[in-house]
Amino acid sequence: MGESVFTAVGSRRPKVVVKADVLPALSVFSMVALLGIPLGWIWAQLAPPQRLRVVSADRDPVPLQLESWHRFDDLAIFLLLGLAAGLLTGAAVWLLRERRGPVVLLAAVAGALFAAWLAARMGIAFAESRYAVAEPPGLGDVVERAPVLETGWGLLAQPLATALGYGVLAAWNGREDLGRRLG
Repeated sequence: MGESVFTAVGSRRPKVVVKADVLPALSVFSMVALLGIPLGWIWAQLAPPQRLRVVSADRDPVPLQLESWHRFDDLAIFLLLGLAAGLLTGAAVWLLRERRGPVVLLAAVAGALFAAWLAARMGIAFAESRYAVAEPPGLGDVVERAPVLETGWGLLAQPLATALGYGVLAAWNGREDLGRRLG
């Protein structure tokens, strides 16, 4: 009679199986990390360029009025793409029912961080090739500068959203074994 309700219901407590989850975790890491390439391409297509006017041969081009705000737009678009990709990644990894747990969660979060880094690198490369200047501009010409990401803090959105999505689903599940089908 002195037993707790939780121990009376199930005598076997679920355990984290690290060794069995390492190979699937590596697969999750690599698949999530590769998501950075299409994310970078999508960002390069959506992020607006900054239009500049060439005023002198000696000075850098000067941004047109209100065009400098696009620096914020570039970061905001990157953050929103990262948040959406992170939430979808967390939900997709949760659907791997046989491998639910902290090992696969850590792999998904690490993969999302690498994917965000890869998306930033590839996105900038895609954008620079999209807005490449073919010939030197003349005085008074308006040129477009490729979108840029001026801070590294934007890389944290995707892994945080991945952890949030997975964590919400794990909390919603409420089972000690997270619903794993272990035979």
